[in-house]
Amino acid sequence: MSTTDSPLFAAAAGDEQSAVQGIAETIDGWFASINEVLGAIIFAEVPIGDTQAQVVVLWSIFAAVAFSIYFGFVQLRTPKVSLETVRGRWTTDKDPGEVTHFQALTSATAATVGLGNIAGVAAAVSMGGPGATFWMILAGIFGMCTKFVECTLGVKYRYIDEDGVVHGGPFQYLKVAFAKLGRIPVAIITGIFAVAIILFGVVGGGMFQSNQAYSQLRAATGGEDGFFGNEIVALIFGIIFAALVGVVIIGGIKSIGNVTAKLVPAMAAVYVAACLVVIGANFSQIPSAVGAIFEGAFSPEGIQGGVLGVIIIGVMRAAFSNEAGIGSAPIAHSAVKTRRPVSEGFTAILEPFIDTVVVCTMTALVIIFAWPPEYDEALAAGEGDVALTSAAFNTFIPGFDVILTVAVLLFAFSTVITWSYYGIQAWRHLFGKSQLSDTLFRVFVLVLIVTGCLVTVGNIFEIADSALFACIFINVLGCAILAPRVKEEMKQYLADRKAGRLLEDPEPLPHQIKEQQKVDAER
Repeated sequence: MSTTDSPLFAAAAGDEQSAVQGIAETIDGWFASINEVLGAIIFAEVPIGDTQAQVVVLWSIFAAVAFSIYFGFVQLRTPKVSLETVRGRWTTDKDPGEVTHFQALTSATAATVGLGNIAGVAAAVSMGGPGATFWMILAGIFGMCTKFVECTLGVKYRYIDEDGVVHGGPFQYLKVAFAKLGRIPVAIITGIFAVAIILFGVVGGGMFQSNQAYSQLRAATGGEDGFFGNEIVALIFGIIFAALVGVVIIGGIKSIGNVTAKLVPAMAAVYVAACLVVIGANFSQIPSAVGAIFEGAFSPEGIQGGVLGVIIIGVMRAAFSNEAGIGSAPIAHSAVKTRRPVSEGFTAILEPFIDTVVVCTMTALVIIFAWPPEYDEALAAGEGDVALTSAAFNTFIPGFDVILTVAVLLFAFSTVITWSYYGIQAWRHLFGKSQLSDTLFRVFVLVLIVTGCLVTVGNIFEIADSALFACIFINVLGCAILAPRVKEEMKQYLADRKAGRLLEDPEPLPHQIKEQQKVDAER
């Protein structure tokens, strides 16, 4: 009898399994407690009819609609301008910055097109039914204008240091937005924002990614009864995944990041192609699927909160997917080569459209096409993750779960790296830049990546949502204060485009000179 077949070995293995399971349950309990505290603070509710609605979610909806009205629905009337800008028609190599408009768009989109589209849509449909898809799409359309505003401001208030490195994003323009409150209130506001960015980065950008990567791997290899169906293997997977991420964010081996940057867009293309294949094969079912979406959007059955409940679910999952209003995208977009800040706003408009209006809608249609009776259990429990999307694809393309597993692993890997970059910018805002401080943050990220494989996806979603909407509340408020500056930039840009003056270096307006002097003084 071999050692591995002995009763003592089996007992030892059983003890290890129980120990790891106990640790997982303890950690899950901690996160449930954190959820209660954060949820009570951030998701304070107000009664609307017979429904309790979260104030912060209503604020994000109101702001996105208000921005769209204030800017004359710029996201719908200027697609030609956006496409011309992305192609680099109105910029030159002499413009300040580090990357082109197209590179800024693809890098930012690569960070958002991923598990938010795959697992986030599954969560939306399982919690809010097919009708949540309608409100996700609508939130994506309005979110296009929010991203237009924040990415314009990210470039407008950026600065380039003596090494040629660009520093932009919310940590620059929020100081200007809230300057009248005084230095101490501004420091508190930006500090809270930094904490929220860090929390969302390590939970939504770290734990969620490792959790869903493992969930898909488990679903593709036999589920709970397969090799990946126990906590010990989950722990080992988390350690290996964290080690691979650590090679990039700690060791700084750029070649792996470069390879991922090429593979992830390729996997995104494979995923979109698979969606199109399934949609094409079920072309005759599109009317009934669209009917289910509209019926569920306005006449939901069995959904807590009715129509308002479905709206909130759709808006929350759309924000998690396209990150409109969070303040993360302006960090990446601020590095663009341009002399006209609003040009990057026109580029960023395309992000939520690609991410939510196109890719999320495709995913939702695939899930709705494949909806068998057993999926009703997920709807009743309000639980759905990447495994739900995987099962839907397998209904039409047997074996696709293997390809989806590879895609999910790559999406998760690239998103963790991207959010580690966003998070460390916030960390440095709080604690300054030093080798010791940066290392502590990176270790913190890696520990939570491992932990993510042991925590239930529901707890991760709730903490990530709390951090996400804390970011949105502060960031969007700052954007609203500075919206008139963006509108002036937009009008001037469109007028110069019409007159053929976009390649000329425009004279700064008086208010722009004063604002720049103020920002320079603060620095």
